[in-house]
Amino acid sequence: MTGRLQVLIILSVFLLAFDYYCFKAILSVFKNWKPRTKRFFGVVWWTYTCVLVVGVFAAIFMPTSLPRYLSIRSIIMVAFFLTVACKLVMLPFLLVDDLRRGIIKLSGSSNKKDIPLAGDETANLVAETSGSTISRSSFLIKAGMITAAIPLSSLSWGIISGAYDYKIKRRTLILPNLPKAFDGIKMGQISDIHSGSFYNRKAVLGGVEMLLGEKPDFIFFTGDLVNNVATEMRDYQDIFSKVKAPLGVYSTLGNHDYGDYQFGRDPSPAKAKNLKDLIATHKVMGWDLLMNEHRRLKVEGEEIGILGIENWGMGRFPKYGRMDLAVKNTDDLPVKLLLSHDPSHWRGQVLTDYPQIDAMFSGHTHGMQFGVRTEHYQWSPVQYLYKEWAGLYQEQNQQLYVNVGYGFLGYPGRVGILPEITIFELKRA
Repeated sequence: MTGRLQVLIILSVFLLAFDYYCFKAILSVFKNWKPRTKRFFGVVWWTYTCVLVVGVFAAIFMPTSLPRYLSIRSIIMVAFFLTVACKLVMLPFLLVDDLRRGIIKLSGSSNKKDIPLAGDETANLVAETSGSTISRSSFLIKAGMITAAIPLSSLSWGIISGAYDYKIKRRTLILPNLPKAFDGIKMGQISDIHSGSFYNRKAVLGGVEMLLGEKPDFIFFTGDLVNNVATEMRDYQDIFSKVKAPLGVYSTLGNHDYGDYQFGRDPSPAKAKNLKDLIATHKVMGWDLLMNEHRRLKVEGEEIGILGIENWGMGRFPKYGRMDLAVKNTDDLPVKLLLSHDPSHWRGQVLTDYPQIDAMFSGHTHGMQFGVRTEHYQWSPVQYLYKEWAGLYQEQNQQLYVNVGYGFLGYPGRVGILPEITIFELKRA
């Protein structure tokens, strides 16, 4: 039995037990339902649960070559994510009620009619005090159900409205040593496409057209073209092949592009082939993939450097990048722009060891696809993991820009932190 299968079985048992707990709690509140209504509710509840669990197993293990595999998997994972999120929000209310009942039972001071726990279908929910219209138990459980509807509605709206609601962020990037020929030049950036998560070709194409409509002189793509395997680009390669610019499109790899999450960290023939296919995809699309190397971008006889490294991240993320190779033979270039997928690389290595880098461009965080972002304020839970997670940062003479991503991963939507297309105007000091 594989490790992945063992984990899925354990999670499934946990989720079924969790479902049973919630199911009993709901029945205890609506004890006046007719037997036929209870049976119908039970059939619907457990049919949905069983279909969902089986669907998750199928989504994980079904052959990726099946027609519409990605669309089917997306639908299953959306349903699974929303279901679990809502029940997790409801859980604290049920636990509080059970804790309250347990304390009352142990103290021996309760009305025995209110002792049964939330998961007990036979709970008597008569008023605990004379004149009450609802018991404390009924109030807590119904409050939990109402509260669970909040993430259901907001997360559902994030899927319907936020997943493909591309926003253009305009930034002026001041570079003191920028050659005169580059003053006012326009650069675009997209990041974290995660093509394996997409389910709407028309919307994806719309975002690409928005980028091209800005007419950038050159474009950066800062990693995570796919979720796990190169074949995920099969249905979207033609769309992203349209991403062109007069001075070129430059790209780099992200942590998801190596196949580590599909094939494991250890080398294998299948993993090597997958990476080879992904590199070929960049080439077919006409993107210049930078693997620990640099390019000289020339305009009217003047040059700047574009450097790109493989993924380099703090903590559990792989450090494949080689800055020593990327900066080799670049000392004469007055400005150096670095593509590096993970923003933790900036503070982890670039600031301390490579002061010659003028600006670094990253993605990776997605802004956790949830939070608040306005012109003058931004917040997301991801800020407790990453000091630099969205927007422009500066320390001494070095700058970092973190793009919150074009696509999505896991949760198939965005709430507050919308998909981003960044347009920079390069300016001399």
